[in-house]
Amino acid sequence: MNTQTVMEGFSSLPPDAQQQVADFIDFLKVRYQKAKPVKKKVARAALAQEAFIGMWRERKDMQDSNQWVRELRSKEWG
Repeated sequence: MNTQTVMEGFSSLPPDAQQQVADFIDFLKVRYQKAKPVKKKVARAALAQEAFIGMWRERKDMQDSNQWVRELRSKEWG
């Protein structure tokens, strides 16, 4: 079937049927659209290089983080 035959068939349809054909064409466009290109991963600095790593290393009260959490909880909940 060539384009001219399709257009003649489309033109011979009543307006409601032409709208259905147009809607179906829109549906097919969405269904068969090309896949979007996958974004390339941006190289990230190693986690160890992030500024927040080690920000509490000098705090004496946080040398044992488990103990610090237990004490904090006992103060707040006890």
